[in-house]
Amino acid sequence: MRRLLDVPAPAKLNLFLHITGRRDDGYHLLQSVFMLIDWCDLLHFERRDDGGIDREDIGPGLASGALPAEDLSVLAAKALRDATGCTQGVRIGLEKRLPAEAGMGGGSSDAATTLLALNRLWGLGLTRRELATIGLRLGADVPFFLGGRNAWVEGAGEQITPLHLAPARFVVVKPPTGASTQRIFGSPELKRDTKTATIQGFAANDAGNKTDAMGRGFQASGALDIQEILAFGHNDLQPVAEAICPEVGHCIQWLKSQGLQSRMTGSGTAVFAHLAQAKNLTPAPGGWTVRECANMDAHPLLDWCTD
Repeated sequence: MRRLLDVPAPAKLNLFLHITGRRDDGYHLLQSVFMLIDWCDLLHFERRDDGGIDREDIGPGLASGALPAEDLSVLAAKALRDATGCTQGVRIGLEKRLPAEAGMGGGSSDAATTLLALNRLWGLGLTRRELATIGLRLGADVPFFLGGRNAWVEGAGEQITPLHLAPARFVVVKPPTGASTQRIFGSPELKRDTKTATIQGFAANDAGNKTDAMGRGFQASGALDIQEILAFGHNDLQPVAEAICPEVGHCIQWLKSQGLQSRMTGSGTAVFAHLAQAKNLTPAPGGWTVRECANMDAHPLLDWCTD
């Protein structure tokens, strides 16, 4: 095998994102539900026998926003080679469809797809757990994408519990302005003390207060209802992001004018709303990206390696 073409790297939405504290090393502690959606970057991989690793933008999509040598897909390839002693190389073609600084995990997903693809292309045979150990050094979201399932995520992003979510559709809106993760998390205005919840309460239909038992109305034996999760949570990063990028608030107000309640996803400037039924949206302001998406039950490359 010398080539792998049109390999998907799906985005994620955070149905909520609570910051519950901060570690001594500066990493923030979070709790969130990460959900895969069917909006994907596409990557092409061609094996090189000379050991070189490079990347180019291809197709009609967006530019990646990073210098090729600093792109997470390139860093992932180098990290995988360093961890295994592999001497092969790769040429990576990236068709960027996900907007940058959106909070949708685009770069981390590209890195995860690169690890999965090169594990196959280079014949390394690493397990998902071994790839996740490498991936965590690249970014806190990378292990989630390698895990391949929608999940309850906590700690610094490394504690992942798979969840089964009910099928649903969403509209995602991204203004042209972005906001860096570092700037948002570094703000002194960021709320960092949301009360910690439990996964047991989240999934087991506890009868307690929603601030300490997230599972109110959920059934552990079936798919978790999207609207119930949205009713529970919020995004602690949203007020900071709105101060940095007022267009986040403009997107939320535009969706409200369409009869939709929305919130920001992750640590970027994209917002989303759950579509309980089909909607005909009025035209958005110029420069905004508006896309209707569905959630995914599993990553398209879930079976590309063993656990």
